[in-house]
Amino acid sequence: MSGQSTLVPGELSPTRTVPGNIRRPEYVGRPAPTPYTGPERQSPETIEAMRAAGRIAARAMAAAAEAIAPGVTTDELDRIAHAYMVDHGAYPSTLGYRGFPKSLCTSVNEVICHGIPDSTVLRDGDIINLDVTAYIGGVHGDNNATYLVGDVDEESRLLVERTRESLNRAIKAVRPGRQINVIGRVIESYAKRFGYGVVRDFTGHGINTSFHSGLIIPHYDSPDASTVIEPGMTFTIEPMLTLGTHTYDMWDDGWTVVTKDRRRTAQFEHTLVVTDSGAEILTLP
Repeated sequence: MSGQSTLVPGELSPTRTVPGNIRRPEYVGRPAPTPYTGPERQSPETIEAMRAAGRIAARAMAAAAEAIAPGVTTDELDRIAHAYMVDHGAYPSTLGYRGFPKSLCTSVNEVICHGIPDSTVLRDGDIINLDVTAYIGGVHGDNNATYLVGDVDEESRLLVERTRESLNRAIKAVRPGRQINVIGRVIESYAKRFGYGVVRDFTGHGINTSFHSGLIIPHYDSPDASTVIEPGMTFTIEPMLTLGTHTYDMWDDGWTVVTKDRRRTAQFEHTLVVTDSGAEILTLP
């Protein structure tokens, strides 16, 4: 239930291997990626490659999600997603990104994002976010979703349901000619109806040949997000809503972000391409 004790770090398993014939992103083995200097609007060929990457990411996430149950470790979910991606010729984008040690992020209960899979055992009543990105064909596809573990309390179930709905509403708001901040305006206005916090310091992002292109997609109504949406742009929307405060603490691992009040949080994400009339989801299974 939502009153369960807060999380503590578990034990990490050895780094998983990727066959040598699978192409690596340029940042693997380096402290940080090379800054992206290309366009935010992508060619039809790049978009088609992103559809393929997005499909693998979505299917890898679904494969891992099938194993979610009380008693399963987050490391086991990482094993499943990793195996699916490499079996389909894709590199797990998070593995080695700025030193991240695993092939997906597993964010349980009060973890906002970037939880590292380890020996943590899922409990009845938990909620867990799986964040999976696949790299293949020289491009990335990035998606995440929050799942229920066993018998989850109503407050947490509604948080998950409404966070998914906030993403759906934001996607429908994407139109060429509008400013990026319409996305955050829609999410924030919906979240406020239920008294939820909207995380500000972690955002959606441009994505293409680069995991994070530099384009920022806030999930709140930011006046600074004045970039005009154009056909061919590719980016993620990934709202993070909380039962309490939107402020956070960071674990000593430098990755795991938890709500400052340790109340629960949920997140959903798709990679999109802007079309002439709206947005197409590229991370569909």
